[in-house]
Amino acid sequence: MVDQASRAAPIVDAAVPVDFDAVDAGRARRTVLVLCALLWFQGFTMSINGIAAPWIAKSFGLGESGIASLYAWISVSAIGALVLSRLADRLGRRQVLRWCLRGTPPAALGAALSANVVAFVLFEIVIYAFIAATLASAVVILAEELPIAARARGQSFAGLAVNLGGGLCLMLMPALDRAGYSWRWLLAFSALGILWVPFVAQLVPESQRWERAAASGATAASRFVDIFRGRYRRRAIPILTCFLLSSIANTAATSWGYFHAVSVVGLSAAAASLMMLTGGAVSMLGFPLGAWTAERFGRVPTVVTFGVLIAAGSLFFYWGPPARGMAPTLWLAIGFAWFMTAVNGSTVAGNAAATELFPTALRGTLIGWFALVGAMAAVSSQAVIAILAERLGGLSVVVGYLGLLTIPSAVIFGLCIEETRGLSLEVSAKER
Repeated sequence: MVDQASRAAPIVDAAVPVDFDAVDAGRARRTVLVLCALLWFQGFTMSINGIAAPWIAKSFGLGESGIASLYAWISVSAIGALVLSRLADRLGRRQVLRWCLRGTPPAALGAALSANVVAFVLFEIVIYAFIAATLASAVVILAEELPIAARARGQSFAGLAVNLGGGLCLMLMPALDRAGYSWRWLLAFSALGILWVPFVAQLVPESQRWERAAASGATAASRFVDIFRGRYRRRAIPILTCFLLSSIANTAATSWGYFHAVSVVGLSAAAASLMMLTGGAVSMLGFPLGAWTAERFGRVPTVVTFGVLIAAGSLFFYWGPPARGMAPTLWLAIGFAWFMTAVNGSTVAGNAAATELFPTALRGTLIGWFALVGAMAAVSSQAVIAILAERLGGLSVVVGYLGLLTIPSAVIFGLCIEETRGLSLEVSAKER
């Protein structure tokens, strides 16, 4: 009689050599398409809080400090994301991805129906835990399933899908506002994912690299803290430090763009949406640009260059436009396109490097640590904004200062992170 553990184990002979980079083109294409469809859905849900911030604040009677504190509490979701990402290394990427995609719509419905701040925060914590784990599993599957020359490009497709989901949210919010409907309908739209997401999730393939690692016993033998042991400690500490600094800056910059345009500069909801749609559309070029530069010049130079550009673009956007500026919408559109293009390009190269530096048994765990560090960054970022906004002359001034943290992040990345361009995952992660 076969026990439950035996039935769950992948049927793979770990002793048989496999060329993972000789990927069937059809399988790779299907993997990218399915993951992008799921990331589009999660990207829509993830963008709601940032885009609807002015209306959420009004609904719950919150000021600038209050809405920043609310988002800081939601960052507790990283604990759940870390646990789920670790399970992706133990139980498989596909299994955890399915859990997340099936759990997001009910949680979104709960958030939409929340009558008070506490209930809203609790449901949002669940939502963002599922979203972060979805992003982690998808990034890892793309790294493990695509051939060497296509890995950075695969990460760019993932980023495009997430941003296209956010673009739809950006178009719907002003339409709802003009029609007199609540921002809660955005969450109701996410809840409709229960009708189709589970079916699409069935098409997600399991990573062949993970199946082989599981069959060899590597996943069962790995531990949660192994990324801080031996050879991987010298990689984990610098890359997590870089991620902490850049996340503090990027969380602030990407969370408050709409709020800055509407509540600080004074644009209408329609003008702010037009600004962000225009700038966001241009910033999509950051994904293929980041993929091209990562393959042409390397992951490290790409992250360093874009890190400096993020800082400059964030200052341009949040410390502008000038008081007597004649075209504030154009100014903000240029600034938004500037720093978001740099963020997108840096994300592509950074994800490629991170997934290439660690072994199969720890790859999901590392991305889970990213989620935890990102939450620490988000809490720190929003707390700093909440504390200093009134003292330094407003939320936008503080966000501009925080944007400068991408410069030391870029310096550390350039000095401490090894280049992995052109290497197989087994070689770059020192598995072979």
